[in-house]
Amino acid sequence: MTAAASTTVPARLADAGLVLPDYAGPSLSGLLPAVSDVLGAPVPDGAVRRAQLGLPRTDRVCVVLVDGLGYENLAERAGHAPFLRSLLDGAAPLSAGYPSTTAASMGSFGTGTAPGRTGLLGYTVRNPQDGTLANLVSWEGIGSARTWQREPTVFEHLVAHDVPVTTVGPRKFMGSGLTEAALRGGGYRAAESLGARVDAALQQLREPGLVYLYWGDVDKTGHHQGVGSWQWGDQLEALDGELRRLARSLPRGASVVVTADHGMVDVDLARRWDVGTEPALADGVALVAGEPRALHVHLAADADPGAVADRWADVLGDAAVVLLRDEAVAAGLFGPVAEHVLPLVGDLVVATTGRATVVDSRTQTPASMQLVGVHGSLTPAEVRVPLLAVHT
Repeated sequence: MTAAASTTVPARLADAGLVLPDYAGPSLSGLLPAVSDVLGAPVPDGAVRRAQLGLPRTDRVCVVLVDGLGYENLAERAGHAPFLRSLLDGAAPLSAGYPSTTAASMGSFGTGTAPGRTGLLGYTVRNPQDGTLANLVSWEGIGSARTWQREPTVFEHLVAHDVPVTTVGPRKFMGSGLTEAALRGGGYRAAESLGARVDAALQQLREPGLVYLYWGDVDKTGHHQGVGSWQWGDQLEALDGELRRLARSLPRGASVVVTADHGMVDVDLARRWDVGTEPALADGVALVAGEPRALHVHLAADADPGAVADRWADVLGDAAVVLLRDEAVAAGLFGPVAEHVLPLVGDLVVATTGRATVVDSRTQTPASMQLVGVHGSLTPAEVRVPLLAVHT
């Protein structure tokens, strides 16, 4: 690949309706560095990040991350969320990174860096130690979280500067691999219902510090019912009510900031390709990692990457942008890529467009291939997430 070829990537993405992540601008990766500055424990770029996001100084902040609540998803269904709708006016979105998926976004959020630094590059990745498919959400086939994800977390920085940090989330996530990789540092309060989590957050906010509250049911409903479904609207309505209660119950001087890890699109099964049944896609491919909207395609040792990329592009047409590894890295899709992370990036990096997906029935379960709502690619609906703030 020539240097000139890499410069065509932004135009190719734009022509396909896709956007590059903006890691340097208002971004999900900049949120916790900004909050750290707000709380008087600045990191090197914290002041710049705080200025970008317009967050006032305070001694107590609650950051709420709603899994799967994209900015455009929220705007389109805002009738179900009068409280959040009231905060949308004048609130510009943040950029998530690539892929726009939970593991990658949580790593960027928790460390203030990018997937190219954390090694959290998708739902699944190829483990370079044994060549097998490893799951970054369940943490199967990976090993030590601290060995895999080497970047320090913002929570660790805050705790080292005597700022209390409490995560409020489900008990099953306490001490999990992804939690240790992306969000290690501070204490953990287990609470299952959203109401119980809001209660726990308010109790913690009686004292100075940072409270991080996670809610995942919006994403879960979107996957199984779709973001256009009435069930998703009901989830949004329930979320809105509890977040209104949280904001109205804040102690004087506290702030609450609401964001998300990614958005979501409802897929079109008529625009789904299966590597497991399509010889033109399978030829020369050793393993497909990532997810159906954002694939890392690892090739056999004797395969010609350029030839395979051309074949994939011919098969998929306008349903995807197919990049060589060097093109994707040079264009900044993953942010700066550390040497130990580079082998995790596919020989081909494939971002789907519109409502298209590419699955692999040889490694994916039938249930996973039938999900209605998915994410991971670079459409605005997937990449842009809200930043909604209340200051008392």
